Amino acid sequence: METENKVMKGTSPVQDRTKHRGFQRVFAPRQLTVGLILPIESYRGAVPTMQNHATLAQRAEQLGFAALWVRDVPLHVPNFGDVGQIFDPWVYLGYLAAQTESITLATGSTILPLRHPLHLAKSAASVDQLSHGRLVLGIASGDRPIEFPAFGIDFNSRGNRFQETLSFFRQVLEERFPTINSSLGTMHDIDLLPKPLSSQIPAIVTGYSRQSLEWIAANADGWLYYLLDSSTQVRVIEQWHTLTEKHAPRVFKPFAQGFNLDLAKNPDMKPIRIHSGVRLGRNWLSGYLENQQQAGVSHVAFNLKYGSRPADDVIDELGEYILPRFGAHPQ
Repeated sequence: METENKVMKGTSPVQDRTKHRGFQRVFAPRQLTVGLILPIESYRGAVPTMQNHATLAQRAEQLGFAALWVRDVPLHVPNFGDVGQIFDPWVYLGYLAAQTESITLATGSTILPLRHPLHLAKSAASVDQLSHGRLVLGIASGDRPIEFPAFGIDFNSRGNRFQETLSFFRQVLEERFPTINSSLGTMHDIDLLPKPLSSQIPAIVTGYSRQSLEWIAANADGWLYYLLDSSTQVRVIEQWHTLTEKHAPRVFKPFAQGFNLDLAKNPDMKPIRIHSGVRLGRNWLSGYLENQQQAGVSHVAFNLKYGSRPADDVIDELGEYILPRFGAHPQ
């Protein structure tokens, strides 16, 4: 079943990730950090310019942003209105690994059902090695039905395929010469290299990904969700922490959030909802983040696509007024 509430066989998902370099910079109990969803750009339409993206990534690192989140959008689907950062996420992450030194590099999120676990494991472990352990793997089941036939995959199978891919992925990275018998492939007397620097690469589930929340709490290293009203969010986070404590006592599994941000020039501008996000001034944003931290949110990732100001101005303002309170954790 897609929502079977048990830990996957053949894996060791319940591990303490607090010593993982990329995880440590972003996540810690009762402390909130801020990241950016790439491209770091405000633009109209579906396709960004991708101008100065390495320079802006370096600037974000210098200012103290905790993470850069890279989208996985393989095909241009016009009615979705967003193609992410255009570049293949793994090629792009390799490039960013060479352009930065300390900021966490994360997928937000890679579409597991559209990727074979061996290709995914090879790419992820390579980026992990090249970035010296800075990779965090955001994962999702996919929400663009028209993409799946292009890959020869049944859209309705994505829940089961999500579980199978994650199990295969973890086993091939955790074990040397693993024995694997899966509908996605079999392995005997062969191995995949490289392995990650740590015992595993942290996996953060986005949304529900066709799983139950209990399954996510048992099998994931964290949960990334969307903008919610305050009362709903408090209830959801309480439920999340209750379930993680049930399945992994004393193991910290963070709750993170991503949404579109339009930071107004007026620092006192009150919040106005926009598409999957909010427009507001920095003083209101600071208060909002403080409330999120008290509610149990560990990380907030901003997408600047729908911003009314240049992205470099926004990240500089966030760096000056927001990051002193919500900057990256020391590694």
